[in-house]
Amino acid sequence: MIEFKLPSLGADMDQGKLLQWQVQPGDHVTRGQVIAVVDTSKAAVDVECWDEGTVHELLVQPGQTVPVGTVLATLLAPGEAAPPAGAVPAAPAARAAEPARPASAAAAAGLAPVATRPPVSPSARKRAQELGVDVATLRGSGAQGAVTLADVEAAAAPAATAAPAPADRQQAMRRAIAAAMSRSKREIPHYYLSETIPMAAALAWLQQRNEGLPITERILPAVLQLKAVALALARVPQLNGFYRQERFEASSAVHTGVAIALRGGGLVAPALHDVGTKSLATVMRELADLVQRARAGSLRSSEMSDPTITVTNLGDQGVESVFGVIYPPQVAIIGFGSVAVRPWVVDGELRAVPLLTASLAADHRVTDGHQGALFLAELRELLQTPEKLETS
Repeated sequence: MIEFKLPSLGADMDQGKLLQWQVQPGDHVTRGQVIAVVDTSKAAVDVECWDEGTVHELLVQPGQTVPVGTVLATLLAPGEAAPPAGAVPAAPAARAAEPARPASAAAAAGLAPVATRPPVSPSARKRAQELGVDVATLRGSGAQGAVTLADVEAAAAPAATAAPAPADRQQAMRRAIAAAMSRSKREIPHYYLSETIPMAAALAWLQQRNEGLPITERILPAVLQLKAVALALARVPQLNGFYRQERFEASSAVHTGVAIALRGGGLVAPALHDVGTKSLATVMRELADLVQRARAGSLRSSEMSDPTITVTNLGDQGVESVFGVIYPPQVAIIGFGSVAVRPWVVDGELRAVPLLTASLAADHRVTDGHQGALFLAELRELLQTPEKLETS
């Protein structure tokens, strides 16, 4: 019997509220399939299952708030037979006290088959539950007939009944961020380094590459930065991974957490997966999609739990440099400020050069300033030879 548990979707999460099941008993599920929607302090998240099997029982009902690690459902492995009716399956001690529930409990609770539901964005599902709106009765205005947040709010009356919800979520998010950052500064011995990087070559190359392309296909400087970070980490892997159980666990892949400011306030840092192995065009498409879905409240659990390092970019806010706080259990965070034209000596001559300040905050339990300096040197070299980023 496979146990599907509520995963941790970040260091600042200790519980979650089940909003909706996307499956019912008897459904076959595959690896990576979204089977539940869970509300956290930051967003409603589509939770994927990483086992193949058949849904046996749904043990938690929508609306319940449970701790991370709680068994939400059980699945039968391929070829595994369901236990006889009334039999008590072997289970961990943590579940021994749970009352036995018939497999039909989910149906008795009113869970409708997935096929009868219109596509609904996670934020719309959350809002519909708050407002008491039945999404099955709505005609969606989104892509492929999806029910959007606007559709739900248009169907609700009066609108004033939902007014406190955004403020409550904002407060919860601020508390979660404060808890994670307080833990980070309390437990992680940070050290900080920065590097000034001339960007004339990169900007000229990028302008030439984007020339004649439609806006939707142009590459932003932030994409060069993300790809350069991933390639530099491949050369200095001590900064890429997690510190758990008093030891460093290196990650073989670079899943870059991108700090994204949300329109209502607060931020999330979901992952772009395997950035170093992808073309700049692919990273650009995936970045645009990730930002759009983060602000729409439509992220996946793998995007919230997978980042091996975080990159924060405040250049569009005019900030010259940013020194971040490490997001545990990660061991480093990279910061980029704005590209600004400033005096710089080139070949013995003083010139006006576009410059970028890159910063590193790293965990002294894992690395020292030597490794941090090597990483920033690699980053500087890569950003001054942008053609290597396209071909790598």
